[in-house]
Amino acid sequence: MNAAPSHQPPRPSAHENHRAPETHTAGGPGTDPAGSLLWIKDPAGIHTSSRRPVDATRGLVVDTRTGAVVELVAAGAEPTRHDRVLDASAHVVLPGLINTHHHFYQTLTRAWAPVADAELFPWLQGLYPVWARLTPDALESAVTVAIAELLLSGCTTAADHHYVFPAGLEESVDIEADVVQRLGARAMLTRGSMSLGQEDGGLPPQSTVQGHDVILEDSRRVVGTFHQRGDDARIRIGLAPCSPFSVTRELMRDTAQLASELDVRLHTHLAETIDEEDFCRERFGVRTVDYLESVGWLSSRTWLGHAIHLDDSEVARLGAAGVGVAHCATSNMRLGSGTCRALELEEAGSPVGLGVDGSASNDGSNMIEEVRAALNIQRLSAGPARVPVRRALDWATRGSAAALGWEGIGVLEPGARADLAMFTLDELRFAGAHDPVAALVLCGAHRADRVMVDGEWVVEDGTLTGHDVERMIARHQELASALVRG
Repeated sequence: MNAAPSHQPPRPSAHENHRAPETHTAGGPGTDPAGSLLWIKDPAGIHTSSRRPVDATRGLVVDTRTGAVVELVAAGAEPTRHDRVLDASAHVVLPGLINTHHHFYQTLTRAWAPVADAELFPWLQGLYPVWARLTPDALESAVTVAIAELLLSGCTTAADHHYVFPAGLEESVDIEADVVQRLGARAMLTRGSMSLGQEDGGLPPQSTVQGHDVILEDSRRVVGTFHQRGDDARIRIGLAPCSPFSVTRELMRDTAQLASELDVRLHTHLAETIDEEDFCRERFGVRTVDYLESVGWLSSRTWLGHAIHLDDSEVARLGAAGVGVAHCATSNMRLGSGTCRALELEEAGSPVGLGVDGSASNDGSNMIEEVRAALNIQRLSAGPARVPVRRALDWATRGSAAALGWEGIGVLEPGARADLAMFTLDELRFAGAHDPVAALVLCGAHRADRVMVDGEWVVEDGTLTGHDVERMIARHQELASALVRG
């Protein structure tokens, strides 16, 4: 269980400065006023996502030097030691949200009229020629906008699936890694791929596909260059052939072998639409999960985007193998793809996380809004009792971390990374709300006030620390307009 105060402290009026600065304090023997131990004190509500019963009513202490949580503070207690205090009485505190499936580059093609009302296959066929014109500058801007938007929504870790490598964009992952480091986020960057073009029976145009050996060679390079081990890693690399309809069986098989050799994760789209199911039957003679097993992907190394169109036996097989799932509720609704069987998958043994998916099928990069979408779409079939608010929050935190195979994030407990998001409840949408944690989801929070990654503030007072967002937007809009014009 997760602690929440028995009463909500009075909220400040809109004219009061509720964003209290950090203050030095006497924290007991040995306290250093310039020290690194920060007590985030007396939050209006807190959800730790811990699997065990904990009481964090009075907040938590983080070490801003090591980037770790060092203590949870129970009701009526004081920290063992602290150097500074942040008054959190107007904030609800969550673990940093974790996005398990995204396509950063798609922020350039949001709400594009020719595909605004299309299902997945015609949507892709309309957009592939546009994406084939991607440039390094456009990609850099797209990744910057996507990560900035995610951070402002309380997301601290994001998995990106980049699979478009037209001529001139061979070092796309390098560009992404640079932006992640510059903005101070944490990321699972996947070296995606497409090798099956239209000439060979695939969906994407030839200008967007690469050769088998080119893909594997660069996959090895990217892992060697950027992949970090350990819970405190800021960038990890996964290998991610795009989908059954855009890569060959041979590439799927060889990528699985390479991932095993390099000890990295595997990611792909699977069972997103009936069209994909039909494609697998016609080309491979099997359903999607059978295909996954035939190429050596049915293992706990794998997490899947969507996983919607599954029968009972396939749910059981994925769960038994520990295959993770990225539930992308908003995108699934936007494209009319269907609803992930998230509860059944989780109960069968699959780690279930949430993903915003591409920003041309969402059309946003907002993780706290994604929690609300997942809650509501799952309640539509399972009912509120089986999908409490805190279960949906756990999908976006602890569940997402498990789907990515990344320990030490997605929870607030001693030893975990100090990744957290703090939300205020001073907007009209929250007027009359009583449970601070539930209010974030049920009333529709959309922007964090403070966000910390590894003990460092990357969002303060609702603003991206050290970045000119207005300039970022203007440059991005210019590049997006140029891209669609051709």
